Amino acid sequence: MNSLKVVLVTGRTVEQGIEGEAGKLRDEYAKKVAIVELDPKDLELLGINEGSPVLIKTSFGEVVLRAVAAKGRHPGIVFAPMSPWINIVIDTETDGSGMPTFKGIEAEIRPTDAKVLSVEELLKKHYGQDLDFSELVSQEISTNYESEEEKWIEDVVCPFCGCLCDDVEVLVKGGTIVEVKKACAIGSAKFLGHKKDRALYPVIRKGGSFVRVTLKEAIEEAARILVNSKYPLLYGWSSTSIQANALGIELAELLGGVIDNTTSVCHGPTVLGVQGVGTVRATLGQIRNRADLIVYWGSNPLNAHLRHLMRYSALAKGVFVPGRKQRKVVVIDVRETPMAKMADLFIKVKPGQDYELISALRMAVKELDIEAEEVAGVPVEKIYQLAEIMRTAKFGAVFFGVGVTMSPGKDETMENIIRLVQDLNEWTKFVLCPMRGHFNVTGACNVSLWMTGYAFGVDYMRKFPRHDPAIWTVTELLSHGDVDAALIVASDPLAHLPKEAAEYLTKIPTIVIDPRFNVTATAAHVFIPSSFVGIEKEGTAYRMDGVSLRLKKVVDPPEGILSDEEILSMLLEKVRELRGV
Repeated sequence: MNSLKVVLVTGRTVEQGIEGEAGKLRDEYAKKVAIVELDPKDLELLGINEGSPVLIKTSFGEVVLRAVAAKGRHPGIVFAPMSPWINIVIDTETDGSGMPTFKGIEAEIRPTDAKVLSVEELLKKHYGQDLDFSELVSQEISTNYESEEEKWIEDVVCPFCGCLCDDVEVLVKGGTIVEVKKACAIGSAKFLGHKKDRALYPVIRKGGSFVRVTLKEAIEEAARILVNSKYPLLYGWSSTSIQANALGIELAELLGGVIDNTTSVCHGPTVLGVQGVGTVRATLGQIRNRADLIVYWGSNPLNAHLRHLMRYSALAKGVFVPGRKQRKVVVIDVRETPMAKMADLFIKVKPGQDYELISALRMAVKELDIEAEEVAGVPVEKIYQLAEIMRTAKFGAVFFGVGVTMSPGKDETMENIIRLVQDLNEWTKFVLCPMRGHFNVTGACNVSLWMTGYAFGVDYMRKFPRHDPAIWTVTELLSHGDVDAALIVASDPLAHLPKEAAEYLTKIPTIVIDPRFNVTATAAHVFIPSSFVGIEKEGTAYRMDGVSLRLKKVVDPPEGILSDEEILSMLLEKVRELRGV
């Protein structure tokens, strides 16, 4: 049987985002994410057709996925959407950064007769979860279109990604959003699907099944778990308001636990790099109006930030730069992404060698000689060409994604790319902006910084804040079994963490607060449904460039469903009562 040695890269896709917003326990979600993209030549070498099952094996595990043909050319590199399936073969080692390496993994791929597991089968096989949760994921709120007149609401902020597009228009009829204008496909899916597959009541795990309880009973059980815990983990926070974040930090301090947000598994190295050497920033408005050079490094906005190009960068109409014809676009990535086809210059870097390329580019910017024919798979002539493009720009902006932050070196790589931008400012105006994923992950970092002095991974065991990403971050804590309970708010770590960390989460008492019954909730001891911030509840969020925006409430939540902020307030009050504070 044919097999290939390949490099595995994981990331986001449009389909993953759309189906994920509708619920990750659905068959439609599995069909979009339990796949692996191969170069057409690699499909030929394996002797298989598109749609055939293949086994991907790494040093950390193996999983069966459905093979699909990649649209771009990248022989020897396979791509899989981040999901509960591919995370089976991801290492938990973070190299002291708190962030696992989801990209550039050596793997073997071969045809197989085995089938791709459903989410229920996957959870049973790898995590021992064998509960019937079908009733909790199939509920839909009834709609009465006769009860209200149509109402258009303008200037709505989209609560999906770090772009926080604030020009969205929604049509509300009968208390339901029935039409959305100006949002991207994923944002529209979130607005239009806000009533579908909702969990409408709290549950507690009893005797191997989920039992419906009142909100008061759920709060009491959650508080009991946290108070009896010696060292709880409070995790998530990036898809809720900063008001809820503040309550989470207060709760972590009261419990003497540790609080971490999703930054630790995406842009944690970015934060560490900025702490080390500073940064050069600008708002997205400044970039839109002034930048004549846009560099996307290790990011693919056409899959993860669909309106970024149109609103803020390459295709945006600025005051001083009218449009695409007046801009140059450079894409740097390990594979030919859809974004690469739009670029004036595409540079393909070898997986895991971003640090080397950045170093060579810094040498070229400083007009030093590079004594090699190529660096990181890029010919030296192309490196000098890029350096000249950067130096001669009037205003340049580098948008970087997890393709850089997950590259070996991590925070050191980030320090290097920051220094590159600082070097360029000796020649022209250049800025740097991270492509943040969750809509309020920047806000979660900001609140944590205000209240603790640290952006993520904050420990309160000694009653004062301490920070070390090699110890007090979600992957490290779970993979080493350092916590004995968990509170998960507005996140789904069982669907996104490497298997070793996710597996331990299923073994400890866990409380989940989320609008939908998600993958993590299948292993929860207490699940409390909440409302959608930015759809059913107001709140404040921070855009990827650090600009704060007020999220609107456009419809009412389901009857009896409270916001994260309200639930956490009740939980905090009950913990204080049990602690006698």
